[in-house]
Amino acid sequence: MLPFRDERAVSETLSLPRSDHSSPAPRKLLHSDDDFQAEMLEGVSRTFALTIPQLPPALCRVVANAYLLCRIVDTIEDEPDLSGARKNHFCRQFLRTLDGAKSAEPFSRQLCASLSSRTSPAEHELIRNVPRVLRITRSFSGPQREALQHCVRTMAKGMAQFQLRSEKHGLQSLEELDQYCYFVAGVVGQMLTRLFCLHSPEIAKNHDALMALAISFGQGLQMTNILKDVWEDYRLGACWLPRRIFAEEGFDLRDLTTERDREGFEHGIRRLIGISHGHLRNALTYSLLIPKNEIGIRNFCLWAIGLAVLTLRKINSHIHYTDGSEVKISKRSVKGTILATRLTVQNNLLLKFLFEAAAWRLPLASSPTNWSPAATSDGKANKAL
Repeated sequence: MLPFRDERAVSETLSLPRSDHSSPAPRKLLHSDDDFQAEMLEGVSRTFALTIPQLPPALCRVVANAYLLCRIVDTIEDEPDLSGARKNHFCRQFLRTLDGAKSAEPFSRQLCASLSSRTSPAEHELIRNVPRVLRITRSFSGPQREALQHCVRTMAKGMAQFQLRSEKHGLQSLEELDQYCYFVAGVVGQMLTRLFCLHSPEIAKNHDALMALAISFGQGLQMTNILKDVWEDYRLGACWLPRRIFAEEGFDLRDLTTERDREGFEHGIRRLIGISHGHLRNALTYSLLIPKNEIGIRNFCLWAIGLAVLTLRKINSHIHYTDGSEVKISKRSVKGTILATRLTVQNNLLLKFLFEAAAWRLPLASSPTNWSPAATSDGKANKAL
């Protein structure tokens, strides 16, 4: 259950050769929908291109489409040449298009014309193909479409709310971080849980227990991304760390630079590692509630958890890092995580042992914060759009 936001976009162009950069879509129409989505995934996220195909085929198709829908919103929000007002405009138009109230072709053309060269070629390609992405969305069952639309709508409105705040020196508190993580990752956990339950009556028996853990699962993964990418975000003029946590350690995030004495900053990072660790423990509990015969869904969840725990461990052991590349886990670690998970995927006891081994010596908060979307002002998010 990977968060659908804040994974760094792959900048390489897609593999299909083309002579007309402005109109690649006709060539792609020669592909099946599954091939099309797989190619789009490979362009915008190699991680998801690896994990989503582990799901059962019918579920894979829906989750791949969900990721592409969320990535469209993400592309709008990350475009540096768009003002906050323009981003809100395009998000509103996309939600109307998703709901069927607006044609996809004009939206796609207008947004394409507004993207700069700083948006990756793969994301340009995705936006050009919005009509096909939405055509695939409309082929799903009513409950599946409802799950996807609720997720994308909540994500777009929540991201717009934070975009208008222009948080350059951190969020105010841990509660605000929880809220941000809900909008960009927790809501994805809820959506995936709904899709898993629609896929399997056996999984649906644990609906309430899974839904109670879904937001925490997403937050653990998202907080890991935030910690890994803190310096890249800083250079882009953004910061998603909670100021209050660092103030309690004697560090003001307004003074954040790579050159300063950072002891207080590093203490704050370790506190956030402990909170993230707690959320990932909830993620493991979630994964073990999935029936053992659902190997694909288990692998999809467990690979994400394993990679996140190893990333936290790398951050904790390289606490003086000033670039995300210093705490990026190796390809060998990725392959090891995949192999270990495949060998133990149906053995809950061994999976718990692997988690404990990977998380050894990591800080652990007494209990991760529990934030409910009911606690936020949905009215504020709606007004942002």
